[in-house]
Amino acid sequence: MVKLGIAPIGWTNDDMPELGGQITFEQCISEMALAGYKGCEVGNKYPVNDRVLLKHMLDIRGLMICNQWFSYEFSSKSFNEVKTNFIKQIDFLSFFGAKVIGGAETGNSIHGHYNIPISRRTSGSNEMWNKLIKGLNELGKISFNEYGIKLCYHHHVGTMVESISDVDRLLNETDEKYVNLNYDCGHFYLLGEDPFEAIKKFISRTSHIHFKDVRKKVISQISENDLSFLMAVKKGVFTVPGDGDIEMRPLAEVVHNDNYEGWLVVEAEQDPNKANPYEYAKKGYEFLKNELKF
Repeated sequence: MVKLGIAPIGWTNDDMPELGGQITFEQCISEMALAGYKGCEVGNKYPVNDRVLLKHMLDIRGLMICNQWFSYEFSSKSFNEVKTNFIKQIDFLSFFGAKVIGGAETGNSIHGHYNIPISRRTSGSNEMWNKLIKGLNELGKISFNEYGIKLCYHHHVGTMVESISDVDRLLNETDEKYVNLNYDCGHFYLLGEDPFEAIKKFISRTSHIHFKDVRKKVISQISENDLSFLMAVKKGVFTVPGDGDIEMRPLAEVVHNDNYEGWLVVEAEQDPNKANPYEYAKKGYEFLKNELKF
Protein backbone atom coordinates (compact mmCIF):
# COMPACT_ATOMS: atom_id res chain seq x y z
CA MET A 1 0.00 0.00 0.00
CA VAL A 2 1.29 3.46 -0.91
CA LYS A 3 1.03 6.06 1.85
CA LEU A 4 1.14 9.77 1.05
CA GLY A 5 3.43 12.12 2.94
CA ILE A 6 4.96 15.55 2.50
CA ALA A 7 8.21 17.28 3.40
CA PRO A 8 8.18 20.54 5.41
CA ILE A 9 10.63 22.07 2.95
CA GLY A 10 7.74 23.77 1.15
CA TRP A 11 7.05 25.76 4.31
CA THR A 12 10.57 26.42 5.59
CA ASN A 13 13.74 25.56 3.68
CA ASP A 14 16.50 23.73 5.58
CA ASP A 15 19.31 25.05 3.36
CA MET A 16 17.89 28.59 3.15
CA PRO A 17 16.06 29.15 6.45
CA GLU A 18 15.18 32.68 5.38
CA LEU A 19 12.63 31.05 3.06
CA GLY A 20 9.60 30.60 5.28
CA GLY A 21 11.42 31.91 8.33
CA GLN A 22 8.19 33.43 9.63
CA ILE A 23 6.16 30.20 9.33
CA THR A 24 5.74 28.30 12.60
CA PHE A 25 6.10 24.57 13.13
CA GLU A 26 2.46 24.42 14.22
CA GLN A 27 1.24 26.09 11.02
CA CYS A 28 3.34 23.73 8.93
CA ILE A 29 2.06 20.46 10.40
CA SER A 30 -1.51 21.71 10.68
CA GLU A 31 -1.57 22.56 7.00
CA MET A 32 0.00 19.21 6.10
CA ALA A 33 -2.82 17.42 7.87
CA LEU A 34 -5.48 19.76 6.48
CA ALA A 35 -4.25 19.05 2.95
CA GLY A 36 -4.80 15.31 3.56
CA TYR A 37 -1.34 13.86 4.20
CA LYS A 38 -0.73 11.16 6.82
CA GLY A 39 3.06 11.35 7.04
CA CYS A 40 5.82 13.92 7.03
CA GLU A 41 9.56 14.28 7.00
CA VAL A 42 11.50 16.32 9.58
CA GLY A 43 12.28 20.01 9.24
CA ASN A 44 14.51 22.47 11.06
CA LYS A 45 11.66 23.88 13.16
CA TYR A 46 10.54 20.54 14.56
CA PRO A 47 11.11 20.33 18.35
CA VAL A 48 13.40 17.31 17.94
CA ASN A 49 14.87 17.67 21.43
CA ASP A 50 11.48 16.86 23.00
CA ARG A 51 10.33 13.64 21.42
CA VAL A 52 7.24 13.29 23.59
CA LEU A 53 6.02 16.80 22.74
CA LEU A 54 6.76 16.31 19.03
CA LYS A 55 4.93 12.99 18.92
CA HIS A 56 1.93 14.51 20.70
CA MET A 57 1.81 17.44 18.27
CA LEU A 58 1.89 15.04 15.33
CA ASP A 59 -0.52 12.49 16.82
CA ILE A 60 -3.32 14.99 17.40
CA ARG A 61 -3.10 15.92 13.72
CA GLY A 62 -3.03 12.33 12.48
CA LEU A 63 0.55 12.59 11.22
CA MET A 64 3.60 10.39 11.63
CA ILE A 65 7.26 10.86 10.76
CA CYS A 66 8.14 8.69 7.77
CA ASN A 67 11.73 9.73 7.03
CA GLN A 68 14.49 12.18 7.87
CA TRP A 69 17.43 13.45 5.86
CA PHE A 70 20.88 12.44 7.13
CA SER A 71 24.04 14.12 5.87
CA TYR A 72 26.63 11.38 5.30
CA GLU A 73 30.07 12.97 5.42
CA PHE A 74 32.41 10.06 4.82
CA SER A 75 34.53 12.28 2.57
CA SER A 76 35.23 14.85 5.30
CA LYS A 77 34.78 13.13 8.69
CA SER A 78 35.94 9.93 10.33
CA PHE A 79 33.70 6.89 10.04
CA ASN A 80 33.24 6.77 13.81
CA GLU A 81 31.98 10.36 13.91
CA VAL A 82 29.50 9.70 11.10
CA LYS A 83 28.44 6.46 12.77
CA THR A 84 27.79 8.19 16.12
CA ASN A 85 25.62 10.85 14.47
CA PHE A 86 23.81 8.24 12.39
CA ILE A 87 22.92 6.08 15.39
CA LYS A 88 21.50 9.11 17.20
CA GLN A 89 19.26 9.79 14.25
CA ILE A 90 18.00 6.25 13.72
CA ASP A 91 17.29 6.04 17.47
CA PHE A 92 15.20 9.21 17.06
CA LEU A 93 13.38 7.82 14.02
CA SER A 94 12.76 4.50 15.77
CA PHE A 95 10.88 6.34 18.54
CA PHE A 96 8.42 7.60 15.93
CA GLY A 97 8.01 4.28 14.15
CA ALA A 98 9.73 5.37 10.94
CA LYS A 99 10.99 2.59 8.67
CA VAL A 100 13.50 4.48 6.50
CA ILE A 101 16.33 6.98 6.87
CA GLY A 102 17.32 9.07 3.87
CA GLY A 103 20.06 11.53 3.00
CA ALA A 104 23.14 11.78 0.82
CA GLU A 105 26.92 12.22 0.97
CA THR A 106 27.40 15.95 1.56
CA GLY A 107 31.01 16.27 2.69
CA ASN A 108 32.11 16.96 -0.89
CA SER A 109 28.85 18.45 -2.13
CA ILE A 110 28.14 21.84 -3.70
CA HIS A 111 24.34 21.70 -3.52
CA GLY A 112 24.18 23.70 -0.31
CA HIS A 113 26.47 26.50 -1.49
CA TYR A 114 24.57 29.55 -2.67
CA ASN A 115 27.26 30.89 -4.99
CA ILE A 116 28.67 27.69 -6.51
CA PRO A 117 26.89 26.82 -9.77
CA ILE A 118 25.63 23.34 -10.51
CA SER A 119 28.10 23.18 -13.40
CA ARG A 120 30.99 23.16 -10.90
CA ARG A 121 30.01 19.78 -9.48
CA THR A 122 32.78 17.20 -9.79
CA SER A 123 32.66 13.42 -9.58
CA GLY A 124 33.89 11.68 -6.47
CA SER A 125 37.31 10.01 -6.60
CA ASN A 126 37.59 6.24 -6.30
CA GLU A 127 38.83 6.76 -2.75
CA MET A 128 35.67 8.72 -1.92
CA TRP A 129 33.50 6.09 -3.57
CA ASN A 130 35.18 3.34 -1.56
CA LYS A 131 34.57 5.24 1.68
CA LEU A 132 30.94 5.85 0.73
CA ILE A 133 30.21 2.25 -0.26
CA LYS A 134 31.88 0.77 2.81
CA GLY A 135 30.27 3.32 5.12
CA LEU A 136 26.77 2.86 3.74
CA ASN A 137 27.01 -0.93 3.97
CA GLU A 138 28.12 -0.77 7.60
CA LEU A 139 25.58 1.83 8.69
CA GLY A 140 22.80 0.16 6.73
CA LYS A 141 23.54 -3.10 8.50
CA ILE A 142 23.26 -1.43 11.92
CA SER A 143 20.10 0.41 10.94
CA PHE A 144 18.30 -2.62 9.54
CA ASN A 145 19.47 -5.32 11.93
CA GLU A 146 19.19 -3.33 15.16
CA TYR A 147 16.31 -0.94 14.42
CA GLY A 148 14.41 -2.40 11.46
CA ILE A 149 15.01 0.83 9.54
CA LYS A 150 16.14 0.80 5.91
CA LEU A 151 18.92 3.12 4.75
CA CYS A 152 17.51 4.78 1.62
CA TYR A 153 20.14 6.83 -0.19
CA HIS A 154 18.92 10.02 -1.88
CA HIS A 155 20.59 10.85 -5.21
CA HIS A 156 20.81 14.65 -5.37
CA VAL A 157 21.93 17.29 -7.88
CA GLY A 158 25.24 18.82 -6.79
CA THR A 159 26.44 15.73 -4.91
CA MET A 160 28.71 12.87 -5.96
CA VAL A 161 25.68 10.61 -6.60
CA GLU A 162 23.32 12.46 -8.91
CA SER A 163 22.97 10.72 -12.30
CA ILE A 164 21.47 7.40 -13.34
CA SER A 165 24.98 6.02 -13.86
CA ASP A 166 26.01 7.22 -10.37
CA VAL A 167 22.99 5.51 -8.81
CA ASP A 168 23.69 2.38 -10.84
CA ARG A 169 27.20 2.24 -9.42
CA LEU A 170 25.98 2.88 -5.87
CA LEU A 171 23.38 0.11 -5.99
CA ASN A 172 25.66 -2.35 -7.78
CA GLU A 173 28.42 -1.93 -5.21
CA THR A 174 26.31 -1.88 -2.03
CA ASP A 175 24.51 -4.74 -0.31
CA GLU A 176 20.88 -4.82 -1.44
CA LYS A 177 19.81 -6.00 2.00
CA TYR A 178 21.21 -2.93 3.72
CA VAL A 179 21.24 -0.09 1.17
CA ASN A 180 18.17 1.00 -0.78
CA LEU A 181 17.21 4.02 -2.85
CA ASN A 182 15.20 7.14 -2.12
CA TYR A 183 14.03 7.76 -5.70
CA ASP A 184 13.42 11.40 -6.69
CA CYS A 185 12.04 12.13 -10.16
CA GLY A 186 12.77 15.86 -9.90
CA HIS A 187 16.52 15.46 -9.45
CA PHE A 188 16.83 13.16 -12.46
CA TYR A 189 14.76 15.52 -14.61
CA LEU A 190 16.77 18.56 -13.51
CA LEU A 191 19.91 16.82 -14.80
CA GLY A 192 18.31 16.21 -18.17
CA GLU A 193 17.88 12.50 -17.49
CA ASP A 194 14.70 10.46 -17.93
CA PRO A 195 12.93 9.88 -14.60
CA PHE A 196 10.78 7.18 -16.22
CA GLU A 197 13.79 5.14 -17.31
CA ALA A 198 15.25 5.63 -13.83
CA ILE A 199 12.20 4.44 -11.93
CA LYS A 200 11.86 1.38 -14.18
CA LYS A 201 15.52 0.56 -13.61
CA PHE A 202 15.60 1.14 -9.86
CA ILE A 203 12.11 0.39 -8.52
CA SER A 204 13.16 -3.00 -7.16
CA ARG A 205 15.73 -1.30 -4.89
CA THR A 206 13.52 1.68 -4.01
CA SER A 207 12.14 1.87 -0.47
CA HIS A 208 11.19 5.55 -0.35
CA ILE A 209 9.90 7.86 -3.09
CA HIS A 210 9.99 11.63 -3.53
CA PHE A 211 7.67 13.07 -6.16
CA LYS A 212 8.30 16.64 -7.18
CA ASP A 213 7.67 18.37 -10.48
CA VAL A 214 10.04 20.63 -12.42
CA ARG A 215 9.49 23.83 -14.38
CA LYS A 216 11.40 23.50 -17.65
CA LYS A 217 11.55 27.27 -18.15
CA VAL A 218 13.64 27.61 -14.98
CA ILE A 219 16.03 24.85 -16.09
CA SER A 220 16.92 26.98 -19.11
CA GLN A 221 17.79 29.85 -16.75
CA ILE A 222 20.17 27.58 -14.83
CA SER A 223 22.35 26.90 -17.86
CA GLU A 224 22.05 30.42 -19.28
CA ASN A 225 23.06 32.11 -16.01
CA ASP A 226 25.22 29.31 -14.51
CA LEU A 227 23.11 29.16 -11.36
CA SER A 228 23.66 27.24 -8.14
CA PHE A 229 21.17 24.65 -6.94
CA LEU A 230 19.88 27.00 -4.24
CA MET A 231 19.41 29.84 -6.72
CA ALA A 232 17.45 27.47 -8.96
CA VAL A 233 15.20 26.62 -6.01
CA LYS A 234 14.60 30.28 -5.26
CA LYS A 235 13.66 30.88 -8.89
CA GLY A 236 11.07 28.11 -8.67
CA VAL A 237 12.63 25.18 -10.50
CA PHE A 238 10.61 22.73 -8.35
CA THR A 239 6.88 22.49 -7.71
CA VAL A 240 4.34 19.90 -6.61
CA PRO A 241 3.34 16.97 -8.83
CA GLY A 242 1.08 18.00 -11.68
CA ASP A 243 2.20 21.63 -11.72
CA GLY A 244 5.34 21.31 -13.84
CA ASP A 245 6.66 19.63 -16.98
CA ILE A 246 7.37 16.05 -15.87
CA GLU A 247 4.94 13.47 -17.26
CA MET A 248 4.00 11.93 -13.92
CA ARG A 249 1.50 9.28 -15.02
CA PRO A 250 4.05 6.79 -16.42
CA LEU A 251 6.02 7.08 -13.17
CA ALA A 252 2.89 6.33 -11.15
CA GLU A 253 2.13 3.32 -13.34
CA VAL A 254 5.53 1.81 -12.53
CA VAL A 255 4.89 2.30 -8.82
CA HIS A 256 1.41 0.75 -9.06
CA ASN A 257 2.57 -2.19 -11.20
CA ASP A 258 5.47 -2.97 -8.88
CA ASN A 259 3.11 -3.18 -5.89
CA TYR A 260 5.41 -0.77 -4.07
CA GLU A 261 4.65 -0.59 -0.35
CA GLY A 262 5.93 2.47 1.41
CA TRP A 263 5.73 6.22 1.48
CA LEU A 264 5.38 8.48 -1.52
CA VAL A 265 6.36 11.96 -0.37
CA VAL A 266 5.74 15.32 -2.00
CA GLU A 267 9.07 17.08 -1.61
CA ALA A 268 8.88 20.32 -3.56
CA GLU A 269 10.96 23.14 -2.15
CA GLN A 270 9.75 26.57 -3.22
CA ASP A 271 9.77 30.12 -1.89
CA PRO A 272 6.63 30.21 0.29
CA ASN A 273 6.28 33.94 -0.40
CA LYS A 274 5.70 33.04 -4.05
CA ALA A 275 4.02 29.66 -3.65
CA ASN A 276 1.58 29.43 -0.72
CA PRO A 277 2.59 26.20 1.06
CA TYR A 278 -0.92 25.02 1.94
CA GLU A 279 -2.31 25.80 -1.50
CA TYR A 280 0.47 23.87 -3.22
CA ALA A 281 0.39 21.00 -0.71
CA LYS A 282 -3.32 20.55 -1.35
CA LYS A 283 -2.83 20.83 -5.12
CA GLY A 284 -0.18 18.12 -5.01
CA TYR A 285 -2.28 15.85 -2.80
CA GLU A 286 -5.33 16.12 -5.04
CA PHE A 287 -3.23 15.37 -8.11
CA LEU A 288 -1.76 12.25 -6.48
CA LYS A 289 -5.18 11.03 -5.38
CA ASN A 290 -7.36 11.99 -8.32
CA GLU A 291 -5.03 11.81 -11.30
CA LEU A 292 -2.39 9.29 -10.25
CA LYS A 293 -4.80 7.15 -8.18
CA PHE A 294 -2.70 6.81 -5.04
